Amino acid sequence: MLKKLSESIRQYKRDSLLAPMFMVLEVVMEVIIPLLMASLIDLGVDAGNSAYILKIGMVLILSCGMSLLFGALSGRHAARASAGFAKNLRKDMYYNVQKFSFSNIDKFSTASIVTRLTTDVTNVQNAYQMIIRVAVRGPVMLIFALFMSFRVSSKLAVIFLCAIPVLAIGLLLIIRYAHPIMERVFKTYDHLNNVVQENLHGIRVVKSFVREDFEEEKFKKVSKSIYDDFVKAEKLIAINAPLMQFTMYTCMVLISWFGARLIVGSSMTTGELMSFITYAMQILMSLMMLSMVVVMIIISRASAERIVEILDEEEDIKNGDSPIMEVKNGDISFKGVNFSYTKDMNKLCLMDVDIEIKSGETIGIIGGTGSSKTSFVQLIPRLYDVTDGQVTVGGVDVRNYDLETLRNEVAMVLQKNILFSGTIKENLRWGCEEATDEELIRVCKLAQAHDFVSAFNDGYDTHIEQGGSNVSGGQKQRLCIARALLKKPKILILDDSTSAVDTKTDALIRKALKEEIPNTTKIIIAQRISSIEDADKIIVLDEGRIVAVGNHEELLASNKIYQEVYNSQVKGGKKDYAECC
Repeated sequence: MLKKLSESIRQYKRDSLLAPMFMVLEVVMEVIIPLLMASLIDLGVDAGNSAYILKIGMVLILSCGMSLLFGALSGRHAARASAGFAKNLRKDMYYNVQKFSFSNIDKFSTASIVTRLTTDVTNVQNAYQMIIRVAVRGPVMLIFALFMSFRVSSKLAVIFLCAIPVLAIGLLLIIRYAHPIMERVFKTYDHLNNVVQENLHGIRVVKSFVREDFEEEKFKKVSKSIYDDFVKAEKLIAINAPLMQFTMYTCMVLISWFGARLIVGSSMTTGELMSFITYAMQILMSLMMLSMVVVMIIISRASAERIVEILDEEEDIKNGDSPIMEVKNGDISFKGVNFSYTKDMNKLCLMDVDIEIKSGETIGIIGGTGSSKTSFVQLIPRLYDVTDGQVTVGGVDVRNYDLETLRNEVAMVLQKNILFSGTIKENLRWGCEEATDEELIRVCKLAQAHDFVSAFNDGYDTHIEQGGSNVSGGQKQRLCIARALLKKPKILILDDSTSAVDTKTDALIRKALKEEIPNTTKIIIAQRISSIEDADKIIVLDEGRIVAVGNHEELLASNKIYQEVYNSQVKGGKKDYAECC
């Protein structure tokens, strides 16, 4: 885990080294100061030597100034190192997420990834800053101060050797019991973010069904779970403070008692006792610092493990050794394809799929909910890999293509149409960054989007809100189709992408696609028979199997599922219309 995290330090290695280096120099200055104080008292104040007092006083001021300077430099470099480390962590995680296949994304919820990129990275950043400063200062100060205290009085210094094991055992027990709770807390954080995200995304539904009280109660329940776990963890961690205070004051009482006896017995001078007490404070403060670091590590360890999960996740789908960089045409072939999201042959979504699609054909796909229509088309651009069998495009197994090359030639408009915040032009140019305004207008006309875009005050420069909330569902679908057409693909997949438009607009879109891009293979998943009845072939899917293939007339005459869908939509519709009119 540490090795993986350290890879994100990169250009901030220099700052990460300079911070502890200056911290060591600061500690050296602080350790020297008690010696100077002892000398000032014994040889200056007690001896009445004004010249010596002035001399040592100047050295003391210089030492304090140097300590302050080294501390400031250490803080500056530590801040740069920790902030830079966090920046690189976020970047590395985000870049790795961008490479995830759909199967990788399925392992992590959106809320979980957001929590890891924000809260978890912040925890690790704070811990890293403490490690390169406090975790260096504590041990160095402890070693130097212990050495100097033994040098002043080995008899009194034995007190510290008795105190350190007590603190160590206490901290180990706190770590053991607090860490599992912190792990649970961050998983609950994921759930909390998911609840908030779901509520905000569906706020219109929440309000229309008057479910605010239900959502508030759901949030309250998750929030209380986090509160309860944090209270348990904080109770354990809080034991650290009284343990430290008890040990510290016990040591100070013992040092004062035995130190006074040594002075009376002339075994120690007043200056030596003063310096020893200062070293005692330094030792105890260094132990306090180390305990703070331990507490921070307890909190951040769970976060670090969650971050490494993202960094270690390798994309399931990647290029082979010598990927093919050109897709010749839009021919598609499924040969003995079986597919499972879990790679378990006992839980197949698609079974024994065999189909040949010629370049330029228009293919309709119909089937009931859960018949794996979307799973079928997602195998073509290799959003998932087949569990068994082979999918070919242009006569080549899709696993042999360069992923970018393949997906640039397969334009897919998904069921969930997504528009990003920005102008309509910026959204459309996702299909082609170099597209001219004329090309944007052309594809929008094909997708029947030009008229409503032109009606906006700012036209193609109209700003789209996050998720496309300021356009209707049908407008969003048409813009997404236009964006896909801008890629000039060899294969165009419309996954129920005209469900929100009226039948007239749907027909105009299909007519434009047929006339304007005749050489592009078009695959249309639809719930309406009217959307696919003109297709060259219609595939009927049922429970993950192809149960029939043919044109509209053939299926209407021979396939029961197709007949039922047709009758419910066409004959039923006409009957209802006749009754109401």
